[in-house]
Amino acid sequence: MEISLKQLRNLIATLEEGGVQEMEYEDEKLKLRLSFARAGGLPAQLALPPTPAPAAAATAPAPVKEEAAGVFVTSPFVGTFYLAPAPDAEPFVTVGATVKKGQVLCIVEAMKLMNEIEADHAGVIDEILVENAESVEFGQKLFRLR
Repeated sequence: MEISLKQLRNLIATLEEGGVQEMEYEDEKLKLRLSFARAGGLPAQLALPPTPAPAAAATAPAPVKEEAAGVFVTSPFVGTFYLAPAPDAEPFVTVGATVKKGQVLCIVEAMKLMNEIEADHAGVIDEILVENAESVEFGQKLFRLR
């Protein structure tokens, strides 16, 4: 699994906003450890330039992991997974639905921001791997596409 500089910057900004002191993540291909133990957060050479808060929901391309059984869409954030834009709304996708690249699949709420997760590949939803309103971790598999 690869993490882009943009994804890393978003993760760091989210962790700093939430006052997180330390975070570790590890899977079979990636090991990541961030520590903000110093007063003031990151050292100056790693500090991120301030960015204006988005007025609407952020859109993040969903990282994908290709395996023999299909393509997995994973969470780019730690947060809460939602299948629909509102509790009484229809879900963005269901099992068996054909999706296009760039189509919104779900929302992951992170730090009170609703982030639309888009398909990075076209395909058919084979499996939804997370229950609605369930907490998800960075890199956790959300959907399996074929």
